[in-house]
Amino acid sequence: PLVEGNSMESFASIGVLGGVGPYAGLDLVQKIFNNTRAARDQEHLPVTLLSFPGEIADRIDFLVHGTGKNPGVAIGCILIRLANGGATVLGIPCNTAHSSSILRPALQMLEASGTDVRFMHMIYEVVRFIREELPELRAVGVLCTQGTYASGVYRTALGNAGITPPFPDEEGREEVQNAISHAAYGIKAFSHPITPRACHALDVQAAQHIKRGAQALILGCTEIPLAFTGRHFQNTPLIDATDILARALIRTFAPGRLH
Repeated sequence: PLVEGNSMESFASIGVLGGVGPYAGLDLVQKIFNNTRAARDQEHLPVTLLSFPGEIADRIDFLVHGTGKNPGVAIGCILIRLANGGATVLGIPCNTAHSSSILRPALQMLEASGTDVRFMHMIYEVVRFIREELPELRAVGVLCTQGTYASGVYRTALGNAGITPPFPDEEGREEVQNAISHAAYGIKAFSHPITPRACHALDVQAAQHIKRGAQALILGCTEIPLAFTGRHFQNTPLIDATDILARALIRTFAPGRLH
């Protein structure tokens, strides 16, 4: 269907804010396709991906080190561009971007723009998934970076749902952070293929979670699913926030097309 844009007619679509990181945006789009019931090209859902990584300040610098400008301002601008281009339901494949200090100003900008869109909150959708699909779980580990930990997004959301969220200790979070962002071997720098060192670091930290009694593991950085492609690790369920967000976007945009 067509919707009215600012100066021209635009096709209604699912809007994906990419660039946080760039491969995570591509992963979300691919998972939208994978979760859509479609037998031919024309049956796939329309998706608009905007990836402007250079415009969005580093989330770790802002959340952990207290330096740099708030990434939420650039995120808000890009969300508005997606909405003006016809996107009617929006998602961000980045856990740290859902920190209230980043997301709140972005959504305030979006609301002030007067666009008629729905924003799907990835963290809330993960909690809803656990409640509906894995209600027996009481201890869900969060394999996360320093930024996700500092944001408090999972600690608050899972705690409000009565779920204990074990986290890596500071050394473990640093190991995960390096597996994601280290310039010499991290996933952000080496995605195809992912380096053995990054995979090993993530495997070790996931195993530590299981030893501490985690009944399932949330992949708490949207680059981590690029390394963990299965649904289980050592027989422990893996919860992929990107896949859950993809399904929520489809369910909202075209519920009859959800695979």
